[in-house]
Amino acid sequence: MNEQQEPQPTPVIHGGWPTAQLAGAFTTALTDGDPETRRRAERRVERWRAVLSGMADGTLTVGSRTPVAGLPAWVTPEVVRGGFATGAAVAGGPLLPYETEAARRAGVPADRGALFTHHLSDRGLAELTALLDSGRYAVGVPEEAALLTVAWLVRHGEVAEALRLLDVLEPFAGRLRFTPRPADEPVDVDGTTAYRTTVGQATATLARRTPNRAVETMNEALTVWNPLADEFLALWLRTAVAGEVLAHTPDDEWRRHAEGLLQRYRVLAATHTLCRKHLRPKENPAILRDALERTVAGQELDPRRLGLLRAAVTKMVARRGAPGSAHHGELRARQSADAALPTHHALAQLVVRRMSGLPQDTGTPRADLLVGPVGDEEQELTGIPAGTAIPAALARTVTSTLSAPVGTLIERGVVPSAEVLAELVPHLVAAATSLAYPDPALRRLMAATYRAFRDRRSLLLVDLAHQVRIEELPWVRAVAEQRRGTGRAADSARTALVELAELTLQGFPATILPNPLISEFSALARGAGMTEPFVEELAADIFMGTFSPKFLAAACVAGELLAGSVYERYYGIDYRRLAADDVPGFAKLCHERARIRTGRSVAADGMVIEQAQILTTHNLATLAGPVGAVPSPGWDDLARRSFRSVIRLVALAHQQARPLATIKDAAYAWRQTVFQLSQCTSEGQAALVDHILAETAQQPGQVRTSLDPVAHGLWLVVMEGVAFGPDGTADGGRARQFLGWSEERHWMRRGPLTY
Repeated sequence: MNEQQEPQPTPVIHGGWPTAQLAGAFTTALTDGDPETRRRAERRVERWRAVLSGMADGTLTVGSRTPVAGLPAWVTPEVVRGGFATGAAVAGGPLLPYETEAARRAGVPADRGALFTHHLSDRGLAELTALLDSGRYAVGVPEEAALLTVAWLVRHGEVAEALRLLDVLEPFAGRLRFTPRPADEPVDVDGTTAYRTTVGQATATLARRTPNRAVETMNEALTVWNPLADEFLALWLRTAVAGEVLAHTPDDEWRRHAEGLLQRYRVLAATHTLCRKHLRPKENPAILRDALERTVAGQELDPRRLGLLRAAVTKMVARRGAPGSAHHGELRARQSADAALPTHHALAQLVVRRMSGLPQDTGTPRADLLVGPVGDEEQELTGIPAGTAIPAALARTVTSTLSAPVGTLIERGVVPSAEVLAELVPHLVAAATSLAYPDPALRRLMAATYRAFRDRRSLLLVDLAHQVRIEELPWVRAVAEQRRGTGRAADSARTALVELAELTLQGFPATILPNPLISEFSALARGAGMTEPFVEELAADIFMGTFSPKFLAAACVAGELLAGSVYERYYGIDYRRLAADDVPGFAKLCHERARIRTGRSVAADGMVIEQAQILTTHNLATLAGPVGAVPSPGWDDLARRSFRSVIRLVALAHQQARPLATIKDAAYAWRQTVFQLSQCTSEGQAALVDHILAETAQQPGQVRTSLDPVAHGLWLVVMEGVAFGPDGTADGGRARQFLGWSEERHWMRRGPLTY
């Protein structure tokens, strides 16, 4: 076993990252122009200070499943970017308004310990039982479901289990929230639809839109100052003879007109202060006004000012025509029409008015109606012309509230990425997995608990530790024996798993599964009674040099599907050898395949992790094999779309100063392409190779140069049965195996590159 295969020591996690985050938040809090942004930054400053303070005094253990001294793993910690716990519990802090109100109604001190005791009384248990029956509660953080679970256990005669649960909760009774928040509507256990944002969230976003100062300034120029400048110009043209301004002395009528015009100017200047162009001495309107003021005051213009006046008049007429001319009239009419268009701010307020009558704490199936053109009645109320379309930027905010099947949301672009999909899936998974509880009240409670649990932010972990699982929550464990009706629940979970797998493959064929989505797949698989594992993407900067057993199991699943395939030949895998390996042997194989030459580094560890992803297919084989996902467009369609993403990412990499992260994503998309191609028939594979070669030939210089060896390598593997050499090349270097990580500079770009 070489140096790279030996067990690695636990990485030392120092304060460099938190310190940098604190500095960035501090700078934003001091300098940002938006007050709300500054307030958010101030909150981040306090959290990062807490992180650094806890790391310094030992009350925080970064990398542990129990990072906060004195808090068990099941308590939801406050976690900031990067997986660092701040030392606070999300269910802790000052009493929330609903808790204060509950204490007032109960006649007990506004203290969590007193509230905890109250809810164990007959009256308190009755209140909790009523909530269970009505379902009119919300679980914002998993701990808020704990005492409802106690009430359910007591009502169903499980007193001993309730007491055991209370023994676990009681030490934290004065510190954490264990009761739910009141809600107007019952907990939703329908798993057929989802939405990205609530109506209330979208309303708040639209309400925060302030008038665009640049647009307001432009409209003021078009409606106020341009017409006034036209009047100045027309007045001076009345003094012209043969195009020569002030060729004769202005008469009294002209002077009275000029005095009225100047008086109007002063009134407008006092009330319309956005546009400042009319105040700039070198601008034509200011030159005309200055000359007018001097002439009305009886001053004779000196040669320099007279020259400036005549030049300004000449330029204005040459550019736009004389006021009253056809060309000038057409120009001003277009500008007037532009200025009359309703602003985004005004239209946002109109949409807010439309949304005000809807339930604010959920999505809506009526999102399309909310972004229709302005109606006749709305014109009467707002003055915005009927038929005016809602701008796309506002429509996107409203469309994010659409409540519909996930497939519809993907098709409509409401779900633009697998990461966003992962945010929505817990709602569906909660509905599927909660069917294991026959009692409707408990089913609703466990669905609410699951959704809240999935909002729990992941911790930074080392030593192959796994995140806390929902089964570890004491109140979930207390009702584990209530999970019956497993046949129906398992069928529901499996159906949801297959549907979600197909939606993911179809919607995002070039993207590897993000870890939050993998968690949902795992939960559904467990609910379906499946034992095949899903593997997460590992972080190269805290990689320990080895893998948990499920990586070998996932690679064996891949071997059953891909033995003898194009995928196996392209990546030079011997799945028969892999099936005979143990876990250390799997790690050794990944190190061998990475061909590291320079020793441990983030890039070198990334190369090892990439080989594990190749061997396991990073869950693709599990989805296509045991799960049985069959993407409806067909694997060839997915491969074509994945290759389009490869082209886009390679082109983007050539525009970036630090492109290796993009090259890595391109290599992942290429691996998806090779897998998808491997699922096609021989004829389909040949057609896809021809397509990839043709698409590559059409790309501009640098992109084509980068993709030529990649496409040629695939052609050699598929059509000629050629294998890549130990250096990842073939055909004398004309063909290259496309991998993303490199410990040296990547061959796809000349010059040194940085991850």
